[in-house]
Amino acid sequence: VKPPRPAPATHQPPVVIRRSLRSRGIPPDPSRLPSDPPVPISPLALSMREAFVGITSPLDRQLLGTVAAMAENAPLLPPKKGGGDVGGSWDPAIELDLVPENVKRFLHGRILSVQFFPFKDRTVVVAGDKLGNLGFWDADFGEGEGDGTYLYAPHSAPISGISIQPFSLSKILSCSYDGFICLMDTEQEAFKMLYATDDSIYCISQQPNDAKSIYFGEGPGELKIWDERAGKITNSWALHDARINTLDFNTINTNLMATSSTDGVACVWDLRKINVKKPERLKMVQHTRAVHSAYFSPSGSSLATTSVDNRVGILSGPDFNSKTMIGHHNQTGRWLSSFRAIWGWDDTYLFLGNMKRAVDIISTVDKTTVSLVSPHTTAIPCRFTAHPYKFGLLAGATAGGQVYMWKRS
Repeated sequence: VKPPRPAPATHQPPVVIRRSLRSRGIPPDPSRLPSDPPVPISPLALSMREAFVGITSPLDRQLLGTVAAMAENAPLLPPKKGGGDVGGSWDPAIELDLVPENVKRFLHGRILSVQFFPFKDRTVVVAGDKLGNLGFWDADFGEGEGDGTYLYAPHSAPISGISIQPFSLSKILSCSYDGFICLMDTEQEAFKMLYATDDSIYCISQQPNDAKSIYFGEGPGELKIWDERAGKITNSWALHDARINTLDFNTINTNLMATSSTDGVACVWDLRKINVKKPERLKMVQHTRAVHSAYFSPSGSSLATTSVDNRVGILSGPDFNSKTMIGHHNQTGRWLSSFRAIWGWDDTYLFLGNMKRAVDIISTVDKTTVSLVSPHTTAIPCRFTAHPYKFGLLAGATAGGQVYMWKRS
């Protein structure tokens, strides 16, 4: 008889005695501790000498002297648009002239933003390129050492916007895809980083009567307001579902603000009616593709939008209820800056780029488009600016770092 087999042993899970590190006299593991809250980036400062690109000579002292001289006679109010001989009978396609002396390459990369300095008695262009360079061209430089161009490198990524207030000429604001808002202070001869974020900043603007509040588009559709006096963000609203490409203020009613966005819409907002939870838009213009600009006319009574859907929109009338869409080829590709139609010196004409190396001029009166052609435009002008004081002075910037400047003949 076989002996009975022993019953199989029952496997019991081991009893784990958990003892705290403290009871065992072991210090805590630092890697398991909660991480410290992120430390805000401290404001950075860079002297203009350190940011200057080129030979180490005092050439930029000439620029500082020019800005200082112009600032002494700076107006107390923004330039009055639509006055003087503006609105008279003239044909920009015939009267605007480009000569070789008014063509200058003073940046290394594709220009995304360009402006005239708001000087009444001098012509100075400031532009920002894809490489983060900020360039200046003093077209009235005359004779002397240098050629009237100055180049600085305050950013490490494309400069997407520039803002200069006519009553605060010594302070030039720039924003960039690198997430910084930079203040170039010519009085203190320094670049100061006012604000930093991990997101890209796509546009910047200021109300015509306020130099201390900075409005800018950050990340995927946020509008933020930086108060320079408080040194912090005072308001932040999600206005769009994608990046905000431009911000513009109505010069007559400065509480009206226009935004354009890659989400395919442009909007008009009343800053008195925006709240934290749900911004209220007064007007929305729907395009089928990204909208790259929305600018108020000099009189404040019209709005022009430019979209990749190959249309330029014109809104006018009470509450901007009258809408006209004009066909225009706006497919620039990845190597050129997108076209943005700007107003001239009254509400009569819009100016924007043409893929055939020309300037297209849209008449808002008869809704026609004519091209301004010159043998001196060897590249496609994409971004434009009109001089705020000098009627008939137009500048256009290219992907090769060039600026063309047309004058009324």
